[in-house]
Amino acid sequence: MIEEIFDEKVKELELKANEARQLLIETLLEAGSGHSAGPLGMADIFTAFYFHILNHDPKNPDLEDRDRLILSNGHICPIRYVLMAKAGYFPVEELKTLRKINSRLQGHPHREALPGVETTSGPLGEGLSQAIGIALAAKLDKKDYQVYVLTSDGEHQEGNTWEAAMFAGKHKLNNLTQVIDRNNIQIDGFTENVMPLEPLKEKYLAFGWEVLEVDGNNIKAFVDTIKQARAVFEKPVCIIAHTIPGLGVSFMEKDFTWHGKPPNKEEADKALKELRTLQGRIMSEHQ
Repeated sequence: MIEEIFDEKVKELELKANEARQLLIETLLEAGSGHSAGPLGMADIFTAFYFHILNHDPKNPDLEDRDRLILSNGHICPIRYVLMAKAGYFPVEELKTLRKINSRLQGHPHREALPGVETTSGPLGEGLSQAIGIALAAKLDKKDYQVYVLTSDGEHQEGNTWEAAMFAGKHKLNNLTQVIDRNNIQIDGFTENVMPLEPLKEKYLAFGWEVLEVDGNNIKAFVDTIKQARAVFEKPVCIIAHTIPGLGVSFMEKDFTWHGKPPNKEEADKALKELRTLQGRIMSEHQ
């Protein structure tokens, strides 16, 4: 059961998300490589999952009845790592090892390296199939946990994704919720220029899914949409979450060139200054 979300909790989560963005910038600067735009845009959603939605226990990451959170677009894992650290899965100081030799925090999540990571991700288009396997196993084992899978819009150019969508619709996997990060960018440009995805909602409807749309950078709206998804009992649910890539850093927002590169020292300082200003604005708006 997902608790009702009230204004005080919304403020807490918004502050956590912005703190996570700052920590993300510091982590990427230290690593000297990694993705910026997508992780910044998904900070609100990961914050909502780890601090309000998921049934999980960082002290017992293998809890049998935990909800499963699958990350298909593994390249945005730095923001997942940041929120996992803040939730208590591992020390925040370990974020400094991102992408370094022998680190548990590689450029794509490694299931056997880090407790709390359910799958290994790398090649795009595999995560939905992985999540479907876990959801089907839960059905066969008569388990009640929920399976959430985060996917990118760009990986919907992969045929494997649509094979998986057909399977989930056919088997009416009502314990499966997919969240698509609809930020409209990929490494080569805007999705609708590279390989158009629209009409995305109608495609999933045709494959037998319930489809909801939400502002993925509005934490309260996102939590309410997840609750709405949990009330669907006859089919899998696809949430198209419209996010702003690079959110919070003006020179990164909606700029696909920031899809796959980290900031340098000057850019990081500028980004952190903007995010710290935003932190104060969030606090004043809720007073």
